[in-house]
Amino acid sequence: MKAGRVKTVLMAIALAMSSPLAQSVAAQETVVPITSVQSDRGPVTNLPMPRYVSLKANEANVRRGPSLSHRIDWVFQRRDMPLRVVGEYGHWRRVVDREGMGGWVHYSLLSGNRTVIIDRDLLVLRRQAIAASTEVAILELGVIADLGECQIDWCRLRADGYRGWAPKADLFGVGADELRD
Repeated sequence: MKAGRVKTVLMAIALAMSSPLAQSVAAQETVVPITSVQSDRGPVTNLPMPRYVSLKANEANVRRGPSLSHRIDWVFQRRDMPLRVVGEYGHWRRVVDREGMGGWVHYSLLSGNRTVIIDRDLLVLRRQAIAASTEVAILELGVIADLGECQIDWCRLRADGYRGWAPKADLFGVGADELRD
């Protein structure tokens, strides 16, 4: 397409969008946040939605849509990072990180191994699931730990050779009402 033709097409689109009818249609469109989920089961895997997974690879392209032809918005660069799956389409999963940022990632880059990110600086890991229990370790903000058993308010973690219990409210990668054996 020649440059003159491109200008003409762009001007026609701009004029069409400035009409009162186009503005009223645009105003009626609703934006669906990336964290919303359409049903409680994935249409491809029939697994619960939303659910948590971890990043299997050291790097993963995060795309705007579910195919290789969609633009790469950014790259996740942290192996074992927990992600929340909020959508499925073929071999693609729509994921969200702890900051609410997300996009589409190929399923081969994801793992079912559960991990969490520590969401509170200097989080005390305890020997038992009781606030008065003995300290095992202190974990910094952003540390990734393997997720084990979870009770109502506490989860058992393993990080850098240490094992202990942490309050569930201080973790990203586990549901608030999730119980694990």
